[in-house]
Amino acid sequence: MEVKIRTRSALMRLIALAMFLTLVWAYAQLEWGAPQGVRQRAVQARGSILSADGRVLATSVNGKRVYPQGTLAGQIVGMMGDTEGLEGLEAAYNGPLTSGQNLKLTLDSQIQAAAESALNKVVPEHQGEYGSVMVLETRTGRVLAAATYPAFNPNDWRQFSQEQRRNRPFIDQFEPGSTIKALVVAAALNEGLTTPNTLYSTPMSRFVGGRWGSRIGDAVAHPSTLTTQGILRYSSNVGMTHIVEHFDPKRMREYLAQYGFGQKVALPVVPSGRGILKPLEQWGELVRATNAFGQGMSSTNLQLVSAFNVLANDGQYVAPRLIEGSGGLERRNVLRPEVARSTRQLLLNVVNEGIFHAAGIKGYDLAGKTGTAQVVVDGRYSSTIYDSVFAGFLPAEAPRVTITVMVHGAKQRHHGSQLAAPIFREVSAQVLSSWGATPHTDTAP
Repeated sequence: MEVKIRTRSALMRLIALAMFLTLVWAYAQLEWGAPQGVRQRAVQARGSILSADGRVLATSVNGKRVYPQGTLAGQIVGMMGDTEGLEGLEAAYNGPLTSGQNLKLTLDSQIQAAAESALNKVVPEHQGEYGSVMVLETRTGRVLAAATYPAFNPNDWRQFSQEQRRNRPFIDQFEPGSTIKALVVAAALNEGLTTPNTLYSTPMSRFVGGRWGSRIGDAVAHPSTLTTQGILRYSSNVGMTHIVEHFDPKRMREYLAQYGFGQKVALPVVPSGRGILKPLEQWGELVRATNAFGQGMSSTNLQLVSAFNVLANDGQYVAPRLIEGSGGLERRNVLRPEVARSTRQLLLNVVNEGIFHAAGIKGYDLAGKTGTAQVVVDGRYSSTIYDSVFAGFLPAEAPRVTITVMVHGAKQRHHGSQLAAPIFREVSAQVLSSWGATPHTDTAP
């Protein structure tokens, strides 16, 4: 009888040990990842990510997540881990994708490829560190391209650093520099503070801000008097200080906020930067002046393209959207339509009369503005590190797309007209080609 009890006791201990080891194994699977079969089923059931023109950007094949287009829109798409999205749209829309829903983007694969190609070609020639291009459909706010350099291939995502995986057009914040001049001039026109032909005294430098002020200077030689048109053509900081001299600080800041600066972009789910617009209590005479030429504020490329799109869209802001059927609903009137059209003409003249060699295409009307912004390093503006920026649209008279470019840290020919403008021209040429647009013969140069 005693032997039977001991045997039964040993058997019970073995059963308890087996149960304990089973629990340990199950817990380990939860901690270290699901079993292979579970992982494969999770991947296989996952929805695909598609471009607007039907290109498959992400899909599941034989229990594995694959990205058939390689680097195309790599940072936008992101990547998937064993059972869930880790970054990009794979993470932002993990729930719908996990439930088997497909995700259709507004991206046009041809335009996206053209933007990536232009960055890959031009940025290395200038020894730039990184850059981005945004292309927005004017009337709808649909994001047709959001390109990043250097490229990222989600098929081999472990080979890329977090910086290389970064969705720069949406996240990176930078001072937009002189591109802002066009938006401030439009606001001043809207307020009746200036006209295209108003003449200003424009020495090469001017002290602004009273006792605690600073000397504002210009980089490009120009006549001692300039009209508003001339101020944009020669990108005169001094001229901008005159244009905003009687601009009520609260009102001017409201315009910048209405353009979308310092505001959260109404783009559902997808992470994006907010940028910086200083609070009104800090808006003295000097801050008003520096903001008029894009210094002391910051923006993402997504915000910049959305703001410039106000000029293209007859004065109406339309929130961008990346997913078909989602977003793009927020609209507000910022400028009177005639003011937006007048500003477009000013920017057409800027290209045709000043930087046609860099930003223009013979037979087509392209409009835009350059920017070359010093980068803040350790609390001071660097004299060696710059952001090269361009913002524009086409065709100038009735724009269909708005395009913005930003390149950081170029070591050769870093000015906006030397670097960002040629990228704008390259992307514009591909867009016009995709439209089958025929040139006209009455253009400038």
